[in-house]
Order: sequence, then structure tokens, then C-alpha cells
Amino acid sequence: MFVLGKNEKLLSVALVVTLILVGCGGGDSADTASSSAEVAVVENPVDPSTAGNISGSVAFAGNAPAMDAIDMTAEPVCADKHASSPMTQTVVVNDNGTLGNVFVYVKEGSAIEGMQFPIPSATLLNQDGCVYTPHVVGVMVDQEITIRNSDGLLHNINATPTEQRGFNTSQPVNMDTSQDFGTPEVMVPLRCDVHSWMTAYVGVVSHPYHSVSDGSGAFSLSTLPEGEYVVEAWHEEYGTQTQAVTVTAGGTTDITFTFSADMANAVVPMGTPIDPHKHAVATDQQ
Repeated sequence: MFVLGKNEKLLSVALVVTLILVGCGGGDSADTASSSAEVAVVENPVDPSTAGNISGSVAFAGNAPAMDAIDMTAEPVCADKHASSPMTQTVVVNDNGTLGNVFVYVKEGSAIEGMQFPIPSATLLNQDGCVYTPHVVGVMVDQEITIRNSDGLLHNINATPTEQRGFNTSQPVNMDTSQDFGTPEVMVPLRCDVHSWMTAYVGVVSHPYHSVSDGSGAFSLSTLPEGEYVVEAWHEEYGTQTQAVTVTAGGTTDITFTFSADMANAVVPMGTPIDPHKHAVATDQQ
């Protein structure tokens, strides 16, 4: 039988310890490098001192259509959260004659092509009182959306995009779910299959130049490089409108979009949702 002498034993122990230390040290270095790459921060490529802005409003012409009341008698927890009978949000005409819930964004602009922008922090889409708040929201590609159930009863979020795979997530209790979209798309419809009146729309773009008209019909697109742009306004009932806009350094260009009741049932840009099963088969055959 082969027996190690004293010196050989010491040498063997030292070798084993060295190998362990090297292995652990190498792992830490790789993890550190990987972590450093993951936390790399993208700086905003636009110089604010040479940038300009677009601001404006969305007007509504004609008589505001009456929206349907939502019957929540089967969900008293939600009904009790509303001071008056909740109404559908398909068309929201403000007291000053403007139109809310219009998604306004830069559709084209050579000045921002190829630019990489920092991804904003998560935006909140809340299910409260059995309605989605906000009804229309904009995000950047890969920006996290925190979808919250504030009602404590069963909701589900069924997203049916046309340019990417959707999701259908159940939320049986008070909870948050995080989702994001990896491809630009205007718009992505969301619905709750439990409560048929619950709908929302998400506009996904590759840059931060998007806005939703508020309770006064106003919107704002700030800190754009000077140049020529095409700005689009999207509404779920009245379709889309575009305007060519020139942005100058240090200036603010004001624009107005006008929708009317005559535009009801317009062709709204949203295609047939992707069937993930057919999509997978087509991919395999390529």
C-alpha cells in the first residue's frame, strides 16, 4: 500500500486549499463582472440645452355621446368604491369640451432613430373598484408594468397584442403582478374575463415621447432633439390622426387634434391577436 510521507501530506493539503480558493475566487470575479454588466446605466442621449418640446390638447367637436352605466350589483365590494354609478370609459369628454384618454406619441422622427433611451421605472396599472386605472397608459419597450389588484376579489388580466405573445394572468386576491412588452405596439388591449366591462389599452413605444390626454385634454412631449416629427393621436373609438411637427431648440410647438362624434366606429389600428400555438409552429418550420 502506498503511504504519503509528512511532506507529501502537507503538500497535498496545501494544493487542495489552493484549488478551493482559486475556484471560489474565480466564481466571484465572474459574478462581479456579470453583475456590473447587468447594472450598466443607459444615459439619456438628448442634450436638454438643445432640445425642444411639443405640447397641445385634444378637442372634441359636437355633442358628447352618453356612456353606458356599469351594473356592479353582483360585486358590492366594487360598487361601494364609487360615489355615483360608474360609467364605461370608451369616450370621456371633459367639462371644457376636450377629449381624455387619447394616446399621443411620436410615430416618426429621424432625429431619434437609433437612439437608446434609459428605461423608466415601473408604471402602475391598478384594478380598483372593478375598473382599470388608468384606462389608457403608455410605456417604453421592456418597461415594467405593475398590475395591481386593489379589490381583493378575482380579476384576470388578458392581454392580446398583435406583434408579440400576450398573457392571461389570474389575480384572486390583493396582489401585484409584473409584466412588460418587448416590441413596440400601438395599442395593446387588456381586458378582465371575469368582469366584461373592464378594459384598458397600453401603448408600447421605443422612446419616452408619449403622453395621454388628461382631464383637461392636455398632453406634453418634452425634451426632443430639434427636427421634423410625425405625431399621432390614437383613440379607441375614433381612430387615429397625425400631424407633422417641427421642433426647434429651446422652443415649444403647440398642436391641437380634433375628434368628433361623426368619427365613431372608425377603423382603429389593432390587428388580430397572435395565436401563440400557431406562432410556435410557424417558428419551428422556419
